[in-house]
Amino acid sequence: MEKALKSKTVWRGRFLAFKSDEVELPDGRVTVRDIVEHPGAVAIIPILSDGRILLVRQYRYAVDKELLEIPAGTMERGESPKECAARELSEETGYEAERMEELTRFYTAPGYSSELIYLFMAEGLKPCPRSLEEDEEIRVEAFELDQVLEMISRHIIEDGKTICGVLYLDYVKNLGKF
Repeated sequence: MEKALKSKTVWRGRFLAFKSDEVELPDGRVTVRDIVEHPGAVAIIPILSDGRILLVRQYRYAVDKELLEIPAGTMERGESPKECAARELSEETGYEAERMEELTRFYTAPGYSSELIYLFMAEGLKPCPRSLEEDEEIRVEAFELDQVLEMISRHIIEDGKTICGVLYLDYVKNLGKF
């Protein structure tokens, strides 16, 4: 285990904070760990009654391109992962789910970030009012699972949470758990 000696918050934003920590390694050496503190997030695989999966298409400034992704978002203070998943699903897609099940959870980049994503599957979808955030422009599209898997293999889908989520869903479906 590494032992924190000093911690300095370098910057704090709306959701994220950047820290630089001085740590002692198990052998006594001292080094610095730069960390992105993240409140956690959710990602949702919304499945329509005909089996198609809803994906959202949106421009991502950090990579300067439009990406096709499963709906997702950052948890707000005091919000449970399931509450966040329900909120993000309705905001981004205009659907609410009768059933929302957590499939798994995973760290996105534990070498420098504390972000933990909770992956949900949403079923029994019903239309509801959509309420995008002020800075969001999102198009909703529906695809068969095989189409999504093909887009992953052809590098059309490049978003990590989408790749992880859809491959996990396909894996558990093949095990006969759904």
